[in-house]
Amino acid sequence: MKIIAGNWKMNGSRTGLNAMLCDLENVDTKNTVILCVPYTMLRAGNARVAIGAQDVSQHTHGAYTGSVSAQMVADAGAKYVIVGHSECRQYNGDTNSTVRQKAAQVLANGMIPIICVGETMDEKQAGKTMAVIESGVRESIPSDVGTPIIIAYEPRWAIGAGLTPTADEIAGAHTLIANTLSEMGLAGTPVLYGASVKGSNAAEIMSIPNVDGVLVGGASLKSDDFIPIITSVK
Repeated sequence: MKIIAGNWKMNGSRTGLNAMLCDLENVDTKNTVILCVPYTMLRAGNARVAIGAQDVSQHTHGAYTGSVSAQMVADAGAKYVIVGHSECRQYNGDTNSTVRQKAAQVLANGMIPIICVGETMDEKQAGKTMAVIESGVRESIPSDVGTPIIIAYEPRWAIGAGLTPTADEIAGAHTLIANTLSEMGLAGTPVLYGASVKGSNAAEIMSIPNVDGVLVGGASLKSDDFIPIITSVK
């Protein structure tokens, strides 16, 4: 069984989400399906699809105008939360430290964090890929994890660029992450791949060792694009 998570980013509507949930309700799959949507669309999912948020505050409550706490996200019906997405690291200044705090808040409120790690193009070209990935895993995961988490590997240079690493590059990154998690006492933690995933490459990507699913961006916005990814692995 694989995990197929969609990230709608700053797109969509409540009407569109309801339509998507209807379209996915009868999809023949045993894969876990998650849709991470903007705060305004958060709600409980259904038997087929779990709903997640795309970020959360590292604070519990207080004078943080514009922020949304993990308790609020859980109260809205979400079961998962993406933390440390490459765009949040790039545009919002997220660091491994703040991502760890956010993940802790998610766990404390009974949800599962999808913790993202990955290298930029500059880091890749400087030969720092593996060091960045390993430090991202070790520094972004709360030290007292007692409930399930998910890791997502995002080669940041490939997101939105239509680029995909080679199978060997993906395998190398995922093997490193799996080994690092094992050393941390977290063997068996699912590791997703996320960057330019689509129906035409999803099955191949998910056949790579230590790839336990995918984190899908633009291809998760339309049923005709998302369903082939969900059903690409039986």
